[in-house]
Amino acid sequence: QTRGYRYLASTETTIVPFAMADSVIERNRQLHEEIDRTQIEAVKELCTSGRSHREKIHGEHRVMQMAERIAQCSRELTDFYNDVDGSREAEIKAVSGPNEFSEFYTRLQVIRDRHRAQHRSIVEPMRLDFVSVEDSINGDMTGQALVKFSGEEGHGRYLDLHTLYDTYLNLRFVEEKLDYTDYISTFDRLFSIDRKHKKKAYRRYITELLDYLKSFHLRSKPFVDVESDLAKAEVEFEGPWSEGTFPGWAPEAAENAEGNDRKETEDGPLDLSPYASAQELGSAVDMDRLKTALQAIGLKCGGTAEQRAERLFSVKNKPREQWPKKILAAPAKKAPAASTSGGDVASTTDDAKATALIEAKVYRMVELLGEARQLTRENVERKQARNIDEMNDEENDANNADSMDEGDDDDDAMGDSEDKLPYNPKGLPLGWDGKPIPYWLYKLHGLNVRYSCEICGNFVYRGPKAMQMHFKEWRHAHGMRCLGIPNTLHFTNVTRIEDAKALWEKLKEKKVAESFQAADEEEYEDSQGNVVNKKTYEDLRRQGLL
Repeated sequence: QTRGYRYLASTETTIVPFAMADSVIERNRQLHEEIDRTQIEAVKELCTSGRSHREKIHGEHRVMQMAERIAQCSRELTDFYNDVDGSREAEIKAVSGPNEFSEFYTRLQVIRDRHRAQHRSIVEPMRLDFVSVEDSINGDMTGQALVKFSGEEGHGRYLDLHTLYDTYLNLRFVEEKLDYTDYISTFDRLFSIDRKHKKKAYRRYITELLDYLKSFHLRSKPFVDVESDLAKAEVEFEGPWSEGTFPGWAPEAAENAEGNDRKETEDGPLDLSPYASAQELGSAVDMDRLKTALQAIGLKCGGTAEQRAERLFSVKNKPREQWPKKILAAPAKKAPAASTSGGDVASTTDDAKATALIEAKVYRMVELLGEARQLTRENVERKQARNIDEMNDEENDANNADSMDEGDDDDDAMGDSEDKLPYNPKGLPLGWDGKPIPYWLYKLHGLNVRYSCEICGNFVYRGPKAMQMHFKEWRHAHGMRCLGIPNTLHFTNVTRIEDAKALWEKLKEKKVAESFQAADEEEYEDSQGNVVNKKTYEDLRRQGLL
């Protein structure tokens, strides 16, 4: 059949699917066959082992496509069995009624007429649809790109946050310029940003951050339902937001959304009472603040800082009727809704809530991608430790890998060499090149000694350096937080939960003992100049001996 298929295709023939479009029962049978064949191929895909990381990712996406195909066929079958239009019942009655023989020959004549009109056409069996799927399972991925990753993402292993890192550094309120490694560790600390800085640019930044995290999760873990997790995060967000306890959005920092009893804020009217002249006002307040103050009271906001200060100071302690008309802004620019509708600042409750909801979703996505985030940081630190020769070798290897991808049938060899574990009988750690480090270096750094920390959930650390460093890392800090104990320097080298609790109780007792005791340490002086403590003084005073 395959030879005939290729020969006829080369002679400009028409390929038609193996179907009988006028038969509802035949269409039902085809849908059931398609579901069965798809399930078999999905099981083969899931049971295939010994493949590279890249092939596993592509295999998971193929299984997701099969699941969508099964769901589509099931929906169509459901519509057939519900038989809203009655076509299925009518066909069953026609083939099983008193004229079943005439119905049979009528259908046979239709098939003969179709074959006579399309005698050069061939039938494409359904099994040919799954030939490409079987080739992919067997390792032939030529011409297939179910999902694409950037070079920095390493086929779904690491995050590529370089674009978002540049966007974060270009935000106006960012004063401390972090390096990329620190940004990977702290990009989810959105609660530490002051609410007054969460304007249009910030909202655009966190939206891009959320979109990328969702896209990466869908590409690297297609089996996980991200939307359901985000829906749960949205439901859990409502409680803290209504109570005013959502991180980074304290109620005392919120502006009154109704505009009643308006207080002075960064974008509201400016209190001019502390300033004695326009020059003093211009030197103490920056241009942006002068602009927002002028806009808040409906004055023109253009010009230099000195002109803005003079314009704002000229209306100090004057009623609005006495303001010069030449400094008043146009009516279209007076309305506060015109300045806030552009989204320059989340001044209303709805805007603030929408921004906080995006932050809540970012927190949830960071939890789901915690492992990829840790691997990304380690990968960046490993790359930063390489010299120029090692970087050139890596670039050459990457170029060779790209040329192999553009070639024909070398994808399997590249995937196997990419993830194939080297010979490592002693279980040595792998270096930057993916090979075991030398044994003398393994012994020199004490990596043969393993340390277990009960506070970290009995996590094992290799070597004294990793053990000392982990006291400042997130895992140990999280364990101490769960115990209700602050992670201070007093608890360095403490790994057992009982020892940490005992030391915490001892520190609390010591703190109480060292605290100021008024009864014993507060001193009093009588009329003769004798200095005694408070307790002795009160006793002598009650006895009348003073």
